[in-house]
Amino acid sequence: MASVFPFFEWCEKTALFRVISNHESVFPALETIHLFGLVLLLGTTVILCLRLLGVMMAKQPVAELAGELGKYTTSGMALMLSSGALMFVATAVRNYSNTSFWVKMVFLAAALTFHFAYFRKVIRMQDSGMVQRRGKVAAWGALILWFGVALSGRSIGFLG
Repeated sequence: MASVFPFFEWCEKTALFRVISNHESVFPALETIHLFGLVLLLGTTVILCLRLLGVMMAKQPVAELAGELGKYTTSGMALMLSSGALMFVATAVRNYSNTSFWVKMVFLAAALTFHFAYFRKVIRMQDSGMVQRRGKVAAWGALILWFGVALSGRSIGFLG
């Protein structure tokens, strides 16, 4: 099986790496943007999940609420993914041997797949008994996966 380590090394030979690592304010700015994106994504997802679980806004249709929050969810995801990619370029070799990084990548892949393959489909369905059952699965799945991304990401700097 081929190693991905050469790709990680290549990242740290790019002009982008040099720009990020040669300017001490760039990486903290990327972290701030990354966290802001995560807060937007998690905040809107938590609201939708609480609605799917019947904890709040029971009279508001899920699809309508999702439509109102959609641009914020999309913006948060875009900010989080783009800033995360830039932060990866700046720390690629160091992250290669960091278990927390790999755990985060697994959670991220699972969360994105779940979000686009299941969660978005469920929140667009009309309310019914079947949607309520699927909604609970969608809500718990989204919460577990996105908070897994956040918690494992937070541990990257502290755990190996």
